[in-house]
Parts: sequence; C-alpha cells; structure tokens
Amino acid sequence: MLEEKQSEMYDLLQSDRVEEFNKAREEGKKVDLTNAKFRAFDLKGANLNGLNLSGAYFKNADLRGMDLRDCELEGCSFFNAKISGVYFPANITPEEISLSLAHGTRIRVSR
Repeated sequence: MLEEKQSEMYDLLQSDRVEEFNKAREEGKKVDLTNAKFRAFDLKGANLNGLNLSGAYFKNADLRGMDLRDCELEGCSFFNAKISGVYFPANITPEEISLSLAHGTRIRVSR
C-alpha cells in the first residue's frame, strides 16, 4: 500500500530539502522509503544510494541524473517520471523501465 511516510527524512524530500536529507544520511540517520509516494517530487541530487525503495510510486517525479544501481526497486512505478541520465540496477530490463514509464506498471526484477 502506498504511504505518505510520516518521517523526518521523507518530509525533507517532500519539501525539496535535498541537501539536508543528504547530510542526515551522511550522519547515519535511518531511512525507510518503502511504499512511499514520490508523486511529482524533485529528487535530483538526493542520495538514495543503497536504499530499499520497494513499492515506491514515482509518478511525474524528477529523477534526472540519479544513480539507483544499488537500490531495491521491486514493485516501483515510474509513470511519466523524468529519468534522463538515471542509472538503474542491472537486474531491471529496459523493457520493464519502458513499460513502467509509459503505463505505470510495477517494476519486476530479474533474479
């Protein structure tokens, strides 16, 4: 189920305070963004490296230039997201990404 996460870290991203989010991560702050709603969020520059983003919803989100190679993306939806320059994990096929962008399908990862 999609959630508007009730956490300080989610709130930082929601309010476009990416630098504060990144600093908190560097300081070891815990982050749970599974099943989070990132609809129309501007996430450029956010350090999501290594996070479990399973089930997250990125409709119309701006992810340009992000490195998601070490993220868990099972069940994510990227409908109409901006993904120019994004690195995706090797276990996600280009077809999965294309379907999710065009139709909002949930990402399936190859095992």
